Amino acid sequence: MTTSKKVSFRAAALAASVLLLGVTACSSSDGGNGSNGGGDNGSVEAVDDGTTLKMWTRAPLEAQAINAVEAYNASHENQIELEILPNDDVEGMVGSAAQTDSLPDILAGDVVRIPYWTEQGIFTDLTEQISNLDVKDDLQQGHIDAGTTVDGQMHTLPFVTDISVMVWNKDLYEEAGLDPESGPTNLDEFVEQAKAVAALDEPGVAGSYLAGQSGGALVFKLLPTMWASGEDVINTDGTEAALSSDVAKQVYAAYRELAETENGLGAGSREETGATWTAPFQEGKIGVMPYPYTAVTGMFEENDFEVGVAPIPGIEGNGSTFLGGDAIGISSSSENVAQAWDFISWLMSDEAQQEVFADNNDTASNLNVLADGYGDADPRTQIANATVADGRTPVASNFNEAFNAAGSNWQLLIQDAVWGDDSQIETHNDAINQILAQ
Repeated sequence: MTTSKKVSFRAAALAASVLLLGVTACSSSDGGNGSNGGGDNGSVEAVDDGTTLKMWTRAPLEAQAINAVEAYNASHENQIELEILPNDDVEGMVGSAAQTDSLPDILAGDVVRIPYWTEQGIFTDLTEQISNLDVKDDLQQGHIDAGTTVDGQMHTLPFVTDISVMVWNKDLYEEAGLDPESGPTNLDEFVEQAKAVAALDEPGVAGSYLAGQSGGALVFKLLPTMWASGEDVINTDGTEAALSSDVAKQVYAAYRELAETENGLGAGSREETGATWTAPFQEGKIGVMPYPYTAVTGMFEENDFEVGVAPIPGIEGNGSTFLGGDAIGISSSSENVAQAWDFISWLMSDEAQQEVFADNNDTASNLNVLADGYGDADPRTQIANATVADGRTPVASNFNEAFNAAGSNWQLLIQDAVWGDDSQIETHNDAINQILAQ
């Protein structure tokens, strides 16, 4: 197993060495640094008494996690040691720690995996605390629902809301004779604009890009088009998928058309496992593609080309997004529940959401901050945030096995639908449903 990476925040960079995060500072009882998220926290009161807490999160959201821990450690007596886990190691490390009752106090994880972890008893029941949190109704609900059991027990809150958006390279659009200020507003325009960039026939440049071997990236990119077209995709029980519907087949057909177009999809799309799926666009080699917004904001000033941002459109218009990212909870191993709750409830507050997320051009999970906290933000961030209202988070206990696992039936479906035998779509959808129904 790859050794996990402990990180410390520094002004200059995200360091990779093993260091304690933060400097002891004033108590949350001082001034405006109250850590109760705006109200009574239920049967467990938030306690800020100088306890050292351990927290795990995964590498794709490293920057946002460090921002959160840095802000908390600088204003509280409790101090959080943050450990960044390689994305591919998260499942194994959580499973191993659960077996030995050695989970960290605070655990953040991919929202699509949260239902399974909750069923397995990974998290402490926070129903009363969450129910009595004054800002609960102002929070993005998908990450709460993911950690809620069938009998209504709540275990998680939003940590980082990562949304999928459509991005395009304005410089390549201008070269291709397209309007650099107008990205695709429906599926046909997406294909047309990608093909226009492909026709530039420049070395290494392609119209779009697809992570053909990454189930997680594929749901993040493709499901919003289906949702924006009126398709539910997965039923409310998480036991059945509609991935062989007419709507779904039209989405696959669009990417198959690009795959059959010279330079339509970037080299390596079919083999991409997800480890480098954002890199081709960052390098200025892709015209247009669905993309994680947490990876977009860093390009505003660092890249030598202009980036356009829009909702991911449906077949005939509208727009949607995948409300991904990570939910956060207190592990069942924690002996510091009150102190861990101090951090989590603080992070839900308007003030913390503003400082940690909005001020860094990241998407807040607090809807008040989404509405009012971005007046000075980049206009593209405001466009991205507006998609949250139309976004969804699929909830299924066996989502990982059906979609994200290596060699999943969802991956096989896309391989056949885009590059192989598209007559197998129904067969793969049936196999996905068998897993979801287990």
